Amino acid sequence: MAEKYEIDSTDKKIIKLLEKDARMPFLEMARKIGVSGGTIHQRVEKLKEAGIIIGSSIKVDYAKLGHGVVVLLGLHLVNARDIHKVIDKLEKMDEIVEAYYTTGDYALIVKIMVKDINHFHEFLIGKIQMIKEIQSTESFISLKQVIDKSLNV
Repeated sequence: MAEKYEIDSTDKKIIKLLEKDARMPFLEMARKIGVSGGTIHQRVEKLKEAGIIIGSSIKVDYAKLGHGVVVLLGLHLVNARDIHKVIDKLEKMDEIVEAYYTTGDYALIVKIMVKDINHFHEFLIGKIQMIKEIQSTESFISLKQVIDKSLNV
């Protein structure tokens, strides 16, 4: 990784455009920002080297692929020192798409995507509750995602 890279307003504009469309051509970005294509290329490479831009991605509507239920699940562990064992087991479960090691009531909060409530019930009983290091869980079923945005840097 390169030395600390200080971003400026041009870098911020590039990041915003890439967040909206990671496949946007550099020349189109250059026209929108008012700089040369070479400048965009150079800036993007520096942002990548600094670890500010990490890959590129697309957004998928998983509900249209049959995974319409999102559940946030708080996990209490039997013993805090088992955290890495639990994370290793959770990482292998397809339904878990995010996990956060947290402060507060739960050792971990995981985001789960399932087909329906029956699928969640089977997942909870057949996979999560089979992990002996997990003491208890509390689930929060999402009714609707109401905010989905990027950080305004």
